[in-house]
Amino acid sequence: MVEIINGIQQIGIGVLDVKKVFNWYRKHLNFDILLFEDEAVASLMTKYTNGKAERREAYLSLNMTGGGGLEIWQFKDRNPTAAVNPIQFGDLGIYAMKIRCKDLTDMHSYLKDLKVSHLSEINKSYCSHFYFTDPFGNMVQMVEDHYVFCKESSRNGGVQGAVIGVSHMETSLQFYSTILGYSVVKYDAIETADEISKSKFRRVVISQERKLVGGFGDLLGPTQLELIQLLDKTPVKIFENRLWGDLGYIHLCFDVSGMSAIREKAKQNGHAFTVDSANSFDMGNAAGHFSYIEDPDGTLIELVETHKVPILKSLGVYLNLKRRNPNKTLPKWLVKSLSFQRVKKDR
Repeated sequence: MVEIINGIQQIGIGVLDVKKVFNWYRKHLNFDILLFEDEAVASLMTKYTNGKAERREAYLSLNMTGGGGLEIWQFKDRNPTAAVNPIQFGDLGIYAMKIRCKDLTDMHSYLKDLKVSHLSEINKSYCSHFYFTDPFGNMVQMVEDHYVFCKESSRNGGVQGAVIGVSHMETSLQFYSTILGYSVVKYDAIETADEISKSKFRRVVISQERKLVGGFGDLLGPTQLELIQLLDKTPVKIFENRLWGDLGYIHLCFDVSGMSAIREKAKQNGHAFTVDSANSFDMGNAAGHFSYIEDPDGTLIELVETHKVPILKSLGVYLNLKRRNPNKTLPKWLVKSLSFQRVKKDR
């Protein structure tokens, strides 16, 4: 089977209170489709949790306008830790998630009225965007992007990508191009300052050609990654001496088809899977095959080949993707049926 990277399925966020974070993003950024909620032991992730299988609660929420979702993740038997020092632009790992937005001026005014912290001005230097920090300490970049899967009343769509700190740009570009298909360079420049940092750095924005997209690719939409390499100081690892699941962006997850082919390609290119569920995983309401690899700086990349998703949980109606052609996107009417999982009030 040919391997396909269908898009960014979700970005993982380690939090103190999964319900509180879900409620904020549901209410203010319309991540109101609760695809699953699950409490279980992360038995396969012990490599990243000090050898102990940690119990966790996780929500996966989507915005049906189009884009990836949020996997909101909370330890149940351990207090998650924050980075010892404030996370700086260019530190190694996921610095910010990118969320698509059709009208930045309107969104900027809305977030200003909410009194979010660290709200920057709109920057049009390389792509129209601005930053803010959510109430839980996570940096978010709102990006002007007019892709729409489903016309909703939301000011914004879902996750469009991530800002990732790297130590060696050419090595990282090779990884993201070869393993994940991010071969299109949209922007590449040396800069000395922006609205976030006064350091000298190289910024490269990359995207996929998307010649072949299957599964939920139409819902997830086109994506971009923004790689940042500091040139005048030494960055630190955002998750240095911390566990997967601690506070912050814990991974970036891609929806894929052809996991076995991706496994072989990753191995041949020196990036063998570090975690592999091999046959199937069960997230209570969803099931599939998941794996993890590390980028050259140890940033965790999750790959998920979805086998089953809920349509009407109350009636036991599920979509079995194993019976469908992985080289074709799912019918739009079928994907829209995920709207039955919309949550209209706080959990």
